[in-house]
Amino acid sequence: MSANMSGSGSAPCRFAHYFVICGIDNETGLEPDALAGENFDQSPLKRTFKSKVLAHYPKNIECSPFDQDAVNMLCMPKGLSFRTQRDSRTPQFHSFLITREDGSRTYGFVHTYYEEVTSPQICSAMQTLHQMYQAEHNASAHNCPSSSSSSSSSSSSMDSLASSLDEVESPSSTSSSQGGRRSSGCSGEGYDSVRDTLYVSKAMCLITPMPFMHACKRFLSQVHRAVISHQPPPLPLESYIYNILYEVPLPPPGRSLKFHGVYEPVLCQRPGVGELPLADFPLSEAFQLLGVENLVQIFTCVLLEMQILLYSQDYQRLMVVAEGITTLLFPFQWQHVYVPILPASLLHFLDAPVPYLMGLQSKEGTDRSKLELPQEANLCFVDIDNHCIELPEEFPQFPNKTEFIQELSEVLLSFGLSPEGGNTSSEPAVSLQTSTLEKELKSTSLSELVDDRRNGNLGGEALDVLELLQGNPTLERLQALAKRTGVKVARLEALAAGRKALGEEGVGGRSPAEEEELRNAKLNVQLREVFAARFATMFADYESFVIQNSPDLESWLTNREQMHNFDKASFLSDQPEPYLPFLSHFIETQMFATFIDNKIMSQWEEKEPLLRVFDGRIEKARLYNVRAPSLRSSVYQKCTFLKESAQAIEQRLRKIDHTAIHPHLLDMKIGQGKYQQGFFPKLQADVLASGPTNNKWSNRTCSTQRRVDRHRPQNDHLVLDNELKEKYMQENRNLRQPKLSDLSPAVIAQTNWKFVEGLLKECKMKTKRMLVEKMGREAVELGHGEANITGLEENTLIASLCDLLERIWSHGLQVKQGKSALWSHLLHYQAREEKNEQLSESPVSNGQEKRKIESSVGLSALPVSLIQDMRHIQNMGEIKTDVGRARAWIRLSLEKKLLSQHLKQLLSNQALTKKLYKRYAFLRCEEEKEQFLFHLLSLNAVDYFCFTSVFTTIMIPYRAVIIPIKKLSNAMTTSNPWLCVSGELGDSGILQITKNVLEMTFDRQNLGKLTTVQLGHDNSGLLAKWLVDCVMVRNEITGHTYKFPCGRWLGKGVDDGSLERVLIGEFVVPSSDDDGGRGSRTPPLQRSPSQIRRISITSLTGRGSKPTTVQIQESIGEAVNNIIKHFHKPEKERGSLTVLLCGEGGLVWALEQFFHHGFRSARIFQKNVFVWDFFERTVAFVENADQIGDLQETPEPLSLNSESFCRYVNAINSMPRNIGKDGKFQLLVCLGARDRLLPQWLPLLAECSIITRMYEENALLRDKLTVSSLIAVLETLHDFPITLESSLTKSVEL
Repeated sequence: MSANMSGSGSAPCRFAHYFVICGIDNETGLEPDALAGENFDQSPLKRTFKSKVLAHYPKNIECSPFDQDAVNMLCMPKGLSFRTQRDSRTPQFHSFLITREDGSRTYGFVHTYYEEVTSPQICSAMQTLHQMYQAEHNASAHNCPSSSSSSSSSSSSMDSLASSLDEVESPSSTSSSQGGRRSSGCSGEGYDSVRDTLYVSKAMCLITPMPFMHACKRFLSQVHRAVISHQPPPLPLESYIYNILYEVPLPPPGRSLKFHGVYEPVLCQRPGVGELPLADFPLSEAFQLLGVENLVQIFTCVLLEMQILLYSQDYQRLMVVAEGITTLLFPFQWQHVYVPILPASLLHFLDAPVPYLMGLQSKEGTDRSKLELPQEANLCFVDIDNHCIELPEEFPQFPNKTEFIQELSEVLLSFGLSPEGGNTSSEPAVSLQTSTLEKELKSTSLSELVDDRRNGNLGGEALDVLELLQGNPTLERLQALAKRTGVKVARLEALAAGRKALGEEGVGGRSPAEEEELRNAKLNVQLREVFAARFATMFADYESFVIQNSPDLESWLTNREQMHNFDKASFLSDQPEPYLPFLSHFIETQMFATFIDNKIMSQWEEKEPLLRVFDGRIEKARLYNVRAPSLRSSVYQKCTFLKESAQAIEQRLRKIDHTAIHPHLLDMKIGQGKYQQGFFPKLQADVLASGPTNNKWSNRTCSTQRRVDRHRPQNDHLVLDNELKEKYMQENRNLRQPKLSDLSPAVIAQTNWKFVEGLLKECKMKTKRMLVEKMGREAVELGHGEANITGLEENTLIASLCDLLERIWSHGLQVKQGKSALWSHLLHYQAREEKNEQLSESPVSNGQEKRKIESSVGLSALPVSLIQDMRHIQNMGEIKTDVGRARAWIRLSLEKKLLSQHLKQLLSNQALTKKLYKRYAFLRCEEEKEQFLFHLLSLNAVDYFCFTSVFTTIMIPYRAVIIPIKKLSNAMTTSNPWLCVSGELGDSGILQITKNVLEMTFDRQNLGKLTTVQLGHDNSGLLAKWLVDCVMVRNEITGHTYKFPCGRWLGKGVDDGSLERVLIGEFVVPSSDDDGGRGSRTPPLQRSPSQIRRISITSLTGRGSKPTTVQIQESIGEAVNNIIKHFHKPEKERGSLTVLLCGEGGLVWALEQFFHHGFRSARIFQKNVFVWDFFERTVAFVENADQIGDLQETPEPLSLNSESFCRYVNAINSMPRNIGKDGKFQLLVCLGARDRLLPQWLPLLAECSIITRMYEENALLRDKLTVSSLIAVLETLHDFPITLESSLTKSVEL
């Protein structure tokens, strides 16, 4: 126990925490690894066997407990692998990391090599297995069967995934298959214990608190070199391992450190407090593997928290790409499942219905098409070895992507690397067999020079190959070995000589490997700076939008769920338009929320390191270049920190700050651990169990600890805050990494239960957010407060709801079919229902409820049918994929307020759900499923147009019904009526209606939200008069119904003589009995919601109560105000301007009241007088006066105004359309508003002498003060570009 304590006293300051050896346990022998996907159809040399941790030093450290199962699994993710003398036994290096429950990380660096098996029991066991395998194989078929059976009949998609990964032979067998020798059982080239030498994999691992990858790699390769060397190392291996575990400190921030390996010194450096955090994985390799463009696309997927699956044969490539991308996220951090190397035993984790970043090892030659993944709707699949990626169908591009890629390309080119990437080889390792040396060299130096034309990538240059070779500390030994065996390496020597000729003296006596390391470090930091600069530009003012309204940490943590921490709408309204699609998605992510939480918590406690560096960057940028006053600029700003950051690293590596204690002889027992070439010795555990108690930096740690202890009593009051904080962190932290040490069914069940709970919580949050957004906007339209970029946010929220539903439907799937789990389920349901329909020979009965919507007003009710909605989507030729169809169906159901009802109906078929889903699936957890459907039901409280507004090019069937006023005898007409329906996206054109048939259907490309209907007839026949109450038009796919009120006659000699009327639409809100949103209905979208129906239109013709002068002035003010508000909304949010001009409470309606005030409209000889009559008489008077010459004395502006007024009135009168006098008045007002002439015409009308004959003394038009104030109000519209629908202005020639 004391040893443990002394070993842990200074652990936080130590470079390495553990040294581990994994391999085969000679005592337990061969144990098949069932978790790693055992396949008995494979040759025994291909099977996976359990590895064990053979030794680890020290036993345990308090601050970082040793997790034996996890370390074993990640050191050897595929278990033990066996080779014979015929196979390639090239050593491999890979890294891994373990994320603890508190989010902290531990890094592992593994050097795997092959050691000869000396145990006779294991050799004979392998021989026996091989004989059994051969006998079985020969009995099963006379001809040569395939090496593994396909698992298409597997009940689980995860099982089939495991088998597809094992279907293809491993690299070792393909390399040994020359001359037709394959170890497939039929070739007879298996394992014979007499003839063959058996080798087994063994792993040496260093576990460190920080990712010093290069230093660990060099140290481990030197230890391996000592093991296989002809000469024993200068000191026993214990000395070097003891040294790195106990005597090498972590370099302090901003300092460099040199320590000694077995043969050469090893350097490492750590960034300073204000610099980007340590990242030692070579970004150049990630960029070369994938190319700049692919990497930026993957980076965007990671930022938007999609599911990312990396796929490669090489564990280190998986780690390099995963760590590279997460490093580039600065100042944000990935908050979800992060497993860069997914052990075979954890394949079920791909079933996780949450965002993840995982790496999966592929077997050589595995076909991507055979890889069945549980969910692909939101998946970014990265095939590293083939340099290609598969992206999710819909995701926004990173802002300034082109310029960003250009800047990254410039950095890569400055280091001699191709931006397109290429097939970079991993560093060639030492081959132990002289017979394969030539082949190894040839493959290293020549095959990489062949152009790789896939994805347009070019291979690396010869110089890069040389640099890779020189990065290997064993180059000299390799060449010496080559000379001894007579192998020519002239190409390599020529390259080396050419490089030497460039002048090696210029590098200050440093080895090529050290120069390469410096070059990599400089490239790493410059690439990272470019990424960091993008975020610093995009979020330069983020602090202004952080909402901080809690007095202390405790109250903030307690109320965290209910509070808004960031003013998203204001932030988005401040951004350049091209950034919005990306930013609106990004600010909804967990990583952004955590970043803002850290910012708020920094008021009460020390700043999180990444946040501190980022805030420092922003502050520095403000000081150096004061930002332009306009924040909305999307001009690309290049990074200015490149040289500075590279210089800091160069200075540290050129001038070493600290040198660790040299390895030295230890107080060891003599005669133990005897050196034997090629075999790792048994180390003396007691020597490595604990470190020294007297070195200076351990004392420094102890004094720091005493200082902390001294301050502890003062901080007792913070304990409560910390407990609360821990609870909050725990709740918000997703399963970042599966628990590797316990894979019992109970733990897997608990993990799944966490997923189910997490999905339900996410559903609740998303639906609540969607409601708040939508109701927030409606509150604004009703006059409460201010709204911003809502349309964009609404689309983002609906897209994220689609993603959530896909993840829920993917959880616990039995069999994967197609990329969309939801659409697959719907198709199964459709097939069953249609089969039942054929059997019963009755219409589909699946809930074809009739909605009590519009039947009362002349439209037969639209049946509610899940299958019918599916057929609508299936008929849409524009959508090509299952994922697209599922999203379209969700949008349609949401728009129809049927999403919850449809999904409830889908899940009511329990037999189908049981067939498709495992017991633990979310959809089979009854209580959670009910809650989930209830949350979706709450979305019925608001109106969405998310289907209509997105699928703008599809053909839609419409149904129109004309409803006459039946009380009067003229319900029918003998004339030929026609109709033209207009919407925000276009119009239907003139549609002739069959005589006396009041209902018709027509197909047109999506018209969008409907705005106007033109209704008319040709005045033929005896009954050419027609009194129409309204027109109803319904979109037959979405069920949206619009009412176009008329209440007027159409016919010559009746009413105002109109043969055509332009009717303004209003959206009919469904009012079925079971409508979930009945209590809180959305106001009609097609009217200005803030206008209250105060004044009856009947007053306009002199009947009923007349509005007061105050009411008339108020209604004009409000109508103008609504038009101004319309233009202040974002363009995508504006809706119909026609409604604000011509609809109820619109400008035409308000001005009509103004002109009717005091108007003498009494029937003269039983004939109504209209305001248009006053306009015509004014024109006649002006033209008459002009001929006589009376107008010559009038001021010039007035004569110009009179000229334009006459021109407009005459143009309207002479057009072929018969729109009646009120229609003409409406058109004149609209044209006057568009052309900014209304305020100029008013004085003319007010001063014309005709006014005394047609208006009472007290009329508003005769009050000079009122007229001048009206002119001032109308002039406020001059700042806005008013455009009119063609349905209003058709046939007018001005």
